[in-house]
Amino acid sequence: MRPIAGIVLAAGESRRMGTPKALLPIGGETFLGRAIRLAREAGLGPLRIVVSRALHAVAEAHPELVPLLVANPHPEQGQLASLRLGLAALPPQVDGAVVHLVDHPLVSAETVRALVRARRAAEAAIVVPVHRGRRGHPVLFGREVFQELQACPVELGARAVVARRPQRVLEVEVNDGGIHADVDSPADYATMMGDA
Repeated sequence: MRPIAGIVLAAGESRRMGTPKALLPIGGETFLGRAIRLAREAGLGPLRIVVSRALHAVAEAHPELVPLLVANPHPEQGQLASLRLGLAALPPQVDGAVVHLVDHPLVSAETVRALVRARRAAEAAIVVPVHRGRRGHPVLFGREVFQELQACPVELGARAVVARRPQRVLEVEVNDGGIHADVDSPADYATMMGDA
């Protein structure tokens, strides 16, 4: 059985937050530390973390993760550019990759396991979690769409690949509101931490 990789996208410029979201504390760990723990608990591997201007700060806070870091010199190009770098850093034997956004720290490991199970059972090219009728993150991309993701115009984003052929997208119902809980601003963070 070929492995399912994990890619954590953490190259956003965090303009509204004012500090790297990857290093925000939550429950005795950082957003990034939690994302990596979650990926490992769900059995993902190999793992890659795409970072940008916060690379040195991340390396200092998490020296154990330095071998997993992939630098994005052009974060202004958006998430798809980061995803492409993460995909390019994976070995050829992986069957797919779960793409986790670092600013979604409340996702459960069981949700990730559900995506992997669905990929194994149905061989779906793209697997997305759904909670209360709404899609969220992370998303599992099978190897068969890696080339499409590499070729898609960066301004369109990965959503264009997801939308291109709806019949190859498998929705998996999960009991996890964390798939919608993203942190973009200090107010979002305060709300998430129960301080608002």
